Amino acid sequence: MTDAPAGSWSTDAPANGGGAGRTVTLTDVLRVPVHRIRLVAAVAALGLVAALGYVFLVPAAVTASAVVAVRPVVTDAFTPSGANADRAVNMNVESGIATGTEVVQRLAEAGGQDPRAVRDALEVEVPTGGQILRFVYQAPTAEQAVEGVNLAARAYLEVRRAMYEKQREEMLRSYDESISKVAAQQAALQKRVNNAREGAVDAAVTELAGINNQLTQLNAARTEIAAVDVNPGWVTQTAERALASSAGNRPLFVLAGLLGGTLLGVVLAYAWESLDRRIRSVDDGRDATGLPLLGTVRSRRWRGGREAVDADIRYVAMAIAERVRQPARVSLLTAREEDPTAITAGLAVALAAVGREVFVADDSGRAERLRGTVLADRERLPAAADPSRPAVPKPRTSGSADAAPGDAPAQPPARRPSPHPPGARPSTDPDATLTLPRVSNVVTGDKGRVTGADPVSVGAGSVRFGTWRQGADHSLVLFNAPPAESDERGVAVARQGTAVVVVERDRTRQNDLRRLVERLRAAGVTPLGFVLTRSGRG
Repeated sequence: MTDAPAGSWSTDAPANGGGAGRTVTLTDVLRVPVHRIRLVAAVAALGLVAALGYVFLVPAAVTASAVVAVRPVVTDAFTPSGANADRAVNMNVESGIATGTEVVQRLAEAGGQDPRAVRDALEVEVPTGGQILRFVYQAPTAEQAVEGVNLAARAYLEVRRAMYEKQREEMLRSYDESISKVAAQQAALQKRVNNAREGAVDAAVTELAGINNQLTQLNAARTEIAAVDVNPGWVTQTAERALASSAGNRPLFVLAGLLGGTLLGVVLAYAWESLDRRIRSVDDGRDATGLPLLGTVRSRRWRGGREAVDADIRYVAMAIAERVRQPARVSLLTAREEDPTAITAGLAVALAAVGREVFVADDSGRAERLRGTVLADRERLPAAADPSRPAVPKPRTSGSADAAPGDAPAQPPARRPSPHPPGARPSTDPDATLTLPRVSNVVTGDKGRVTGADPVSVGAGSVRFGTWRQGADHSLVLFNAPPAESDERGVAVARQGTAVVVVERDRTRQNDLRRLVERLRAAGVTPLGFVLTRSGRG
């Protein structure tokens, strides 16, 4: 791993040991979703529409709540329950009873609803360390929510009271049976005492006293059980319509839909990118081709279209001129759908501006567009790069700092500067010093191919146009090759000279680019390198 600044990290080193891994920055990570911003925006819009549809089409649920205080059923109602009040009553059991079948069934019968819907709408909260049940009920309207939660609280108390009363009845019945048996024994002993002889009277009286004592205890216990208050609690806070509130935050649903759609769109963008890998950076171009970078050409967007930045083209021309020696045949190749016309025209103008005679060959019917691009690029050349265009100084006005009162405006010099750059010597090649007239007409043959176009003067050199066969006698030929994926002429021309691979960022596929480089090497061509074109706003 290489040391990376904050906000970036390094990929692993290549398996062949050819140098350390490159640094992946946050910009590299964001480039994929930014490039596929239409997909991300479309999925985010779908998420937003789904959230809005849910908010407007699904009615908002209204929530109402009621509070029930649960009391333990004891003999003495005034007996304190102590510090651990929740241990006097098992609140988990009480919560289960409050959401049990009997309570839910009563709510379903009262509202004419499905018991499953009632069970989902009813919720019981149990605060820790207390004897309170908080009933929460959701319904489409506030009236239904208030009525449902109050009914749930009352139903719970009724069910709990019925359970305690049933338990008390069972205990009383058990005591009544025991008292009946003891009373029968008492009657039998009393009869024995009355009929006993004097020697057996004392024993019978003693046994009768024990039976009387047992009967007294049973009656006292029964009286105590019968006096138990089986009230399980009471409603301390009833639900009211004014206190009902809408469940959930509807604006939060909309925000969640938008964020969820955006996240899903980013995931889909990366998934699409994994299936359709494209060149995103210079490092991707190097990894896919194994070729050196000749330059990066940006482009600016104007109303009339898109044009390359002139300085970038000149640097690429310097890199190519450093690697080739005349006579040279350079084929500008693209993989599938890219068009190298703008790069070809820019390179022709940049090479001609320093005194070279450039022949631009095109066999794919783009000659008129190519010539128009060359003329447009020549017009944008600065005066220092194109000595054939004299620099006209600004006339001094009377208000300027260096103008004297009464001085006439300065006139442009009548003398045309030298056609060669300062310090440049005229070439000994007669073709290079030949003055060629400029003819704007372009003679085209079948399919728009140039058959006899006049050269365009650029600086100390010129740019000629024609087909590949017409450029056989020229020392520097640039071939504006068609896409190599569908036309093999560019690779065939590169076999006679060399090739420059033109890669368009965010458009050229990595698989297509690798296949193009493999074809070039299989044909015995060693490309000079690749040029990365990138779009931007000027």
